[in-house]
Amino acid sequence: MEGQGFRDELKKFEDKNTIIIGMSADSPKKQKNFCDKQEFQYLMLCDEKKDTLKAYKTWVPKKMYGREYEGIARCTYVIDENGVIEKAYPKVNVKTHAKDILAEL
Repeated sequence: MEGQGFRDELKKFEDKNTIIIGMSADSPKKQKNFCDKQEFQYLMLCDEKKDTLKAYKTWVPKKMYGREYEGIARCTYVIDENGVIEKAYPKVNVKTHAKDILAEL
């Protein structure tokens, strides 16, 4: 749902000179199949080793139905052209997140 929001608002992000990049811990093949199915037209990166996910503190302990595991925390970083993080969104509403970001750009 979150990715679909960015897909649906991609032109508006482009109009604001903003590049969307997503990331997951999935394999390239699994990621490609997912992106094709969702018709994503923005870059999706694979981090199977989780090096970047850990560096951005987005590979975190989670708990669901009493079971503990590690997974990706949904978040967004706005990074400028020099690689400086301008803003972090550590908690997101997947239904409105893309529009929320657009409103602040």
